[in-house]
Amino acid sequence: MSDLATASAYSLANAPASAASNTTTTTSEATLSSDFETFLKMLTAQAMYQDPLEPLDSSEYASQLAQFSMVEQQVLTNENLGIVQAQVAMTNMELLSGMIGLEARSFAGAYYDGTPITVTPNPAAAADTVYLAVYNEDGQEVDRRILPVSADPIEWSGTNSNGDPLPDGHYTFNVESWAEDEKLLDEPAATYSQILEAQSLNGQTVVIIKGGTAIATAAITGLREVPEDGAQTPVADTPAAPPPTPDEV
Repeated sequence: MSDLATASAYSLANAPASAASNTTTTTSEATLSSDFETFLKMLTAQAMYQDPLEPLDSSEYASQLAQFSMVEQQVLTNENLGIVQAQVAMTNMELLSGMIGLEARSFAGAYYDGTPITVTPNPAAAADTVYLAVYNEDGQEVDRRILPVSADPIEWSGTNSNGDPLPDGHYTFNVESWAEDEKLLDEPAATYSQILEAQSLNGQTVVIIKGGTAIATAAITGLREVPEDGAQTPVADTPAAPPPTPDEV
């Protein structure tokens, strides 16, 4: 085989490997397209300048064309996938635009800025005492209240166990279910936060809630209109007695 044919075969052998390793990037698509165009030029030149007495084997032509046809299809597939992904992302954004301004329920916590936060507890049915524990951004417990044994939403007004106002910031909530001094359940409580915008972040569609927290759309467990003031039952203003310690149980 001539040097030109050898170079053509080398380009052919390496092009699929390049495509397989970088099929999701613009660089890989450009590389595949460039390799294919180079191959066609080399194949044309090889046909023009081959030795008439020792022409290139037609089966070798067919093999090279078949393999590079696969590369061409890979290029087209990558381009089509990119178009589809862009269309899907745009469709998701259009759908999410209708969510902006609504309140999303999630377990990501909520940002307190003076407006009461709606908490949706889900205590164990067998509990006789339920506590709401509130934690600040540093993970410190800043409030503990007794709740009714009910899944009805309540509002947290941003005060600690002594009734003192807490600073603005992001807070998370846990609900502890107790029965006869035994803890039955301790799990996060969902809260409602207003959706401010939708974004595509690292290939995932997310919403940004008040306070700047990003939540994946799959993590949203409910949506609602922003309620009027006082629509929910407020948390009792009296602090809860601490639950028994393991030594006391």
